Amino acid sequence: MQPRVVVVIDDTESFEHYAAEWLEQRIDLAERTRELYVWLLHRHILPMFAGTSLGDVKTPEVRRWYVGIASTRPSTASKAYRLLSQIMGSAVTDELIAKNPCQVRGAAAEHSPERPIASIAEVEALAAAMPEDLRIAVVLAAWCQLRRGEVRGLRRIDVDLERGVLSVQVTRTTAMSGRTIVKEPKTRAGRRTIAIPPNALEALRSHLRDHVSLEEEAWVVTGSNHALSMAWAASRATIGRDDLRFHDLRHSGLTWSAATGASVAELMRRAGHASQAAALRYQHSTNDRDRAIADALVKLADSA
Repeated sequence: MQPRVVVVIDDTESFEHYAAEWLEQRIDLAERTRELYVWLLHRHILPMFAGTSLGDVKTPEVRRWYVGIASTRPSTASKAYRLLSQIMGSAVTDELIAKNPCQVRGAAAEHSPERPIASIAEVEALAAAMPEDLRIAVVLAAWCQLRRGEVRGLRRIDVDLERGVLSVQVTRTTAMSGRTIVKEPKTRAGRRTIAIPPNALEALRSHLRDHVSLEEEAWVVTGSNHALSMAWAASRATIGRDDLRFHDLRHSGLTWSAATGASVAELMRRAGHASQAAALRYQHSTNDRDRAIADALVKLADSA
């Protein structure tokens, strides 16, 4: 008869000590992800659980904590919940607790509200309101559907004016510390070549001639992230669209693309999406266009 193996659970270790050790051992985290985890931990998780042992973190307490944050900041609540669940999941693996207390149904899923869409006329007005050397940032985000980090990471060498295409090879972001981070896109799908619409190509050609040095590695969008943010805030205020984030330019451009009848696969490739779920967000415009076609058919029938 085999002897029974008894696992002894020691759940008296403090949550704060274990969480700090867990974060220190996550050497796989990107710098901005680590910064986000540190902020979530100190701003939202430790104020509730710092003085608690691992074994005393129970599902009812987790639920009350989550609801308290979600009532005003649902997206932040989901991010913090997922981090807490990761930490407690590791504690289960380390045999410090028997069960993960993060059992709140739906808490891990983020349900972001539908973002606003800018019209083509508004995008033109937004670009016109930007400083001349930063105007191209609006054009690239809307007409080439680039993310902010991709816009700032574009170099002269990445632009082929003859073929009318640009390549997304690196991103340029700014850490909370102010340090500039230049790296490859997160996914293989993010590294892509994009056809530039003729109107954007002409704007890009003029911008490269007037505002970018001739070095191959020269940034297409110069200046700091802060300068771009300040210019964008002033630009959207000029047209009375304070609700627009810079990322909404990309969202708008992808919605326009869907309205042209682009397939999900085509949207995925252009946007650099690794999953269909992201691209499907923009298909609602295609459905709207289908309704317009149906309405037009009714008018045709009436006239007949």
